[in-house]
Amino acid sequence: MAMISTWYGDINATLFERLKQIKLVVCDVDGVFSDGCIYLGNQGEELKAFNTRDGFGVKALLNAGIQVAVITGRRSAIVENRMTALGVKHIYQGQEDKLSCFERLLVTLGLDEAQVASIGDDVPDVDMLKRSGIGVSVQDGHPYVQQSADYVTAQRGGYGAVRELSDLILLAQGRLQLHGGVSL
Repeated sequence: MAMISTWYGDINATLFERLKQIKLVVCDVDGVFSDGCIYLGNQGEELKAFNTRDGFGVKALLNAGIQVAVITGRRSAIVENRMTALGVKHIYQGQEDKLSCFERLLVTLGLDEAQVASIGDDVPDVDMLKRSGIGVSVQDGHPYVQQSADYVTAQRGGYGAVRELSDLILLAQGRLQLHGGVSL
């Protein structure tokens, strides 16, 4: 745990134990995978930036057998393309009621809430975070979301917050792979 403290700050021992149970990570998109900005061009095109570290974290989770899902209120071909490219199979867009979608996903996957970590940045994510075994807010999330979360990342949304959560889960489960295939 000393290494993770150097990277992200001190982690509560109880939280570290709960991370060992995680089998599914549910993510919001705007403000979590991206910085929350949506760039619109004159021809109506939409652009978003995704951090490659977050992509690496998603792939590391999937390679370790931990499922990843996105539940977002908006619809975007960019999100579909990026998440599909990363190997995410559970992509739910246009979800006004994220909690209902979250509950259906748990039933579909046969998981209970204690096995889920959810990460979000704004008020529509709060119910989902509270129902998860571990609710996570990004560092620049709305203050209400931060107060509702079990953990607030050291990284901002779009700048490695998903990777941070990935590292924490994999470290707690003894499956964090570093250079040369060394597991911690």
